Amino acid sequence: MKDSKNNLSPQRWYRLLPVAFITYSLAYLDRANFGFAAAGGMAEDLQITPAISSLLSSLFFLGYFFFQIPGARYASQNSAKKLIFWSLILWGGLAAATGMVHDVYSLIAIRFLLGVVESAVMPAMLILLSNWFTKQERSRANTLLILGNPATVLWMSVASGYLIDALGWRWMFIIQGLPGVIWAFFWWRLVEEKPADAKWLSAEEKKELAHHFEEEQHAIKPVQNYAEAFRSKTVILLCIQYLLWNVGVYGFVMWLPTIIKSAPDVSIVTTGWLAAVPYLFAIIGMLATSYYADRGSKRKNFIWPFLLLGTLAFSFSYYLGSTHFWLSYGLLIVAGAAMYIPYGPFFALVTEVLPRNVSGGAIGLINSMGALGSFGGAYLVGVLNAHTKSFSAAYLFMASCLFLATVITLTIRTEKK
Repeated sequence: MKDSKNNLSPQRWYRLLPVAFITYSLAYLDRANFGFAAAGGMAEDLQITPAISSLLSSLFFLGYFFFQIPGARYASQNSAKKLIFWSLILWGGLAAATGMVHDVYSLIAIRFLLGVVESAVMPAMLILLSNWFTKQERSRANTLLILGNPATVLWMSVASGYLIDALGWRWMFIIQGLPGVIWAFFWWRLVEEKPADAKWLSAEEKKELAHHFEEEQHAIKPVQNYAEAFRSKTVILLCIQYLLWNVGVYGFVMWLPTIIKSAPDVSIVTTGWLAAVPYLFAIIGMLATSYYADRGSKRKNFIWPFLLLGTLAFSFSYYLGSTHFWLSYGLLIVAGAAMYIPYGPFFALVTEVLPRNVSGGAIGLINSMGALGSFGGAYLVGVLNAHTKSFSAAYLFMASCLFLATVITLTIRTEKK
């Protein structure tokens, strides 16, 4: 059976994407559960000050920043499959080891190393999917991968609340870290690097896919090398836009549990349930948007409106202040969902404006700038919260960054032949 629209094998969707989804979900787990540990007793047990807590929340992204481009180049020129296999084993072990630390210095080292070993996973996954899915499919394929992000935070928020309540934060890290090591061997067995390697595709299906990818590359303006790609106005704007966008995303992700837990009479279990809600709406929005983005003419028209919506939601949260918790919480649901929804169209845009010989490195560069923004968001939101004893300043800060990201998105021009 073949896809009636483009004569391409539908097997790619159910053979590759569920595996990619689970893999990225496990990768995302240990960067998001740290916020629950901080709100659930880790800070008191290890005598972590508010300033150190902000540093720890953001250190992951510093390690993530430094190794994006080398990892993306290796995935593009050698093997994304092998890189992700070893990353799974290393990050699962380090995540579990987080539950065994007894001092802040060990925790600092582990958080940084976690960022290092996970740094290439996102660009490697996107590069691998670009080997399998065409331009007309890529937004949906990317979205089904990136859904591992909000879907993980959704169930992790609930599960972490119960685990910390029943077993403590240490066992939460151990229980949520070990599945990554086990899953590495499933990944190695189930995924092929390229269509040419797949025994389950016929020769005709492989030829049809190769033809589609060749046509795509002919339609893209040639770029000779990484230096030329990195100097291009489009890549520079995408880097700045993604950095600012991620300030908002990870300021939100890392500190949402603390924001909710600060409300009167809210337990860690209730915090988990409330923190899950924005990600449920994010999943629904991502699926719907990716469907229409693959049928629309301009990818950026499926990006900037949601960033603007996130800007408005954070701005209204700022004006409400700390005296209207439930109204502010409703706006945070809107902000969280709006920031996640454009991910699929955004990464589809990158592979459509740059040829295959440089798109891997460009994805690494853009994602590394996003990691720098994630570091800034996680750290600066924590600092603002600690110094102002309120979340209002953080809301205004995140709103400002998202607004600038919206404006930059509108200025991006795609260059075709």
